[in-house]
Amino acid sequence: MAQPVRVCAICRKRRPRRFCPGVNGDICPICCGTEREVTVNCPLDCIYLQEARHHEQLVDVVSIPNADIKVDESFLRRNQGLLSFVGASLAAISLSTEGAVDRDLRDTVSALVRTYRTMQSGLVYASRPENPIAARIFDAFQEQVDELRSLAAKKGQPIRDSDLLHILGFMERMSLQYDNGRPKTRWFIDVLRGFLTPPEEATDSLVTSNTSLIELP
Repeated sequence: MAQPVRVCAICRKRRPRRFCPGVNGDICPICCGTEREVTVNCPLDCIYLQEARHHEQLVDVVSIPNADIKVDESFLRRNQGLLSFVGASLAAISLSTEGAVDRDLRDTVSALVRTYRTMQSGLVYASRPENPIAARIFDAFQEQVDELRSLAAKKGQPIRDSDLLHILGFMERMSLQYDNGRPKTRWFIDVLRGFLTPPEEATDSLVTSNTSLIELP
């Protein structure tokens, strides 16, 4: 009796060549390339996704948002602890928020920048995003900031809103550079996972690799 011909779990036409954990089935290389982070929710540890990451190019951001927020390597090195906290918090919250992708995190960071801009003027107004997933990340991040403020105050080292604003401005530009245009991409979230490693390692590697690219004119 002839064995049934195996076909790709996505297109149902071509022969499969690799296992896709996103669809829990075997797929063809073409579908892997075209449907990755488009229709397929790709696990960040997928070897084919990680291989594709090595070939992706950072986006050349023509119009930098909030360009008056000046960020340079010197500032980031002086605020390594705060940079590590923000990066690790955004990564952990995003990874634990069901359905969260880079688009949601970008909405969150943009809303946080607007919020801390308002605080600079003396007003307390949270620009909570309308996007429900982004709003959940926003709320969870603000809760962690409140906890950090409490701990820092006890040590006599208050957290300055202006420093948070600058770190978030840096994150906003990063989010635009790590955008491959795929609707389900988590490239930026994947990059921020680096902050979940020991702080000194994560901060050194990210500052070194990204500051020159995102530094303002």
